[in-house]
Amino acid sequence: MTDSLPLTARTGSFPRSFGASVIAALMLSLTSPASASDLPHALRALQAEGLEVLGPLQTPAGVQGWAARAGNRPVALYAVPGGQYVIAGTLLDKDGNDLTHGPLQSATAPAISSDVWKQLESSTWLADGKPDAGRTVYVFTDPNCPYCAKSWADARPWVDAGHVQLRHVVVGMLTPTSPGMAAALLSAQDPAKALHDYEARQSAGVAAQMATGRLRPVNDEVLKPLDPIPSEIEGKLLANMALMQALSLRATPAFVWRDANGEVHQRTGMPPSEIEKVLGKRP
Repeated sequence: MTDSLPLTARTGSFPRSFGASVIAALMLSLTSPASASDLPHALRALQAEGLEVLGPLQTPAGVQGWAARAGNRPVALYAVPGGQYVIAGTLLDKDGNDLTHGPLQSATAPAISSDVWKQLESSTWLADGKPDAGRTVYVFTDPNCPYCAKSWADARPWVDAGHVQLRHVVVGMLTPTSPGMAAALLSAQDPAKALHDYEARQSAGVAAQMATGRLRPVNDEVLKPLDPIPSEIEGKLLANMALMQALSLRATPAFVWRDANGEVHQRTGMPPSEIEKVLGKRP
C-alpha cells in the first residue's frame, strides 16, 4: 500500500510511449537562446511527440524553466544558462533542497486534476451512495479482492449517512475468474445493486479471515463468472484497466478523490489511519 499522493507529485520520468529518440531530443543543441515567447527547439520536438508545455516554471535567477505534462505525468524542463540545452528533471539548490516539486505542482495540478476527473467520470462505474453526497470517491475494485470488500464495509458509515458516494470502477485483474465475475456484475439487471449485495455477502467472511491473518481471494458461490464475456462488456473492462494503468495504480482497491481545492489525490488501500483523508470527517 502507498501513501496518498497528488497526481502532480509523480515526476522524473516519461511514459513508455516516449522512445529513446524523444528523450534524446531533450539534449538537442539549440540554434538560439531560449525565450518565453519562443520555445527551444528541443521542446518543440517533444511537443510533436505529445508533450504539452503548460507555461513558464518558477525558477531561480539565471535559470529558465517550463512546466509540462506527458499525459497525466508532470514534467519539469530547464534550459542551461545560454539556452544551449534543455534538461528534464529536478532542480536542487546548493544545500540539496528541491526547487522543482512545489512550483511544478502549482503549475500542473489544475490541468491534470481536471483531465483525470473527466476520465474517471466517463469510465464505467457503479454508484454506491447518494448522487448528491458531499464527496465523490472513485474506487478501482476487483470482485475477488478481499481488501475491496473490507474497504466497502469500512465506508458504510460515510455512505449510509449520505456524506460520500463511492463510484466503483470495476476491473478484473486479481485471479483468473476476476474478469468473468466483473463482467457478471456489469451485466446484471441492476449492476449497482448486484455489487452492493455481492460485497455485503463478503463482509463477515473477510473480517474473519483478517482476524486470523489468513487472507485469500474472495470465493463467492452466488456470482457466477461469465464465460464467454460479451464483447461490449469486455471493452468496458479493458478501458477501466487502461485508465487504472494510466494513473500508475497497480493494485486494488485504489482510491481517487478531490480535496477542497479540487486537486486530485490517489492512494492504494485505505487503512484506518487514512480513512478520513479519503472519505472525509467521520459521521
